[in-house]
Amino acid sequence: MKRIAVLFSGKGSNFAHIVKELHQKEFEVVVALTNNPNAEGIEVAKAASIPFEVIDSKTYESREAFDAIVVERLQQYSPDLTVLAGFMRILTPVFTKQIKSINLHPSLLPRHKGLNAIEKSYEDEYPTGGVSIHYVSSALDGGEVILQKEIAKEGLSFEAYDKKIRHIEKEVLVKAIRIVLT
Repeated sequence: MKRIAVLFSGKGSNFAHIVKELHQKEFEVVVALTNNPNAEGIEVAKAASIPFEVIDSKTYESREAFDAIVVERLQQYSPDLTVLAGFMRILTPVFTKQIKSINLHPSLLPRHKGLNAIEKSYEDEYPTGGVSIHYVSSALDGGEVILQKEIAKEGLSFEAYDKKIRHIEKEVLVKAIRIVLT
């Protein structure tokens, strides 16, 4: 069974969806890792009996030093794929050159890289928005796109658009994991 590591920073809702849809069915989630000691996703890992690692990014003097520790911890679990599911860190080549990973981004890349992508996408001139799953590279949201799903914005309030994006990102992420690992 192929092995997955999941990195998250917050609620862990995408992590929870991966656990529900894939863990012990098609793949094994061998570790969950967060940079936020208060991340709600830690409870998801505990509930599913998945080992978890908390590496507080605020305690490292550089991004490279943090990434080196993350790489070291991940390598102990030998994942076939690392999935960034709401992991709010820009990763350096220390990570990207050693770890095969994919990232969920809530816009149609290359549009709206970085933070606040849902807001930027909703407010732009395009009639559609959506989500992208891409390979992680050293360029911010710049790796090769694996999968995208588009949605129409017309007639949607920001709240409705945001809700729709957060719903489809879960299904697209699971589908992309299957594409990469099978």
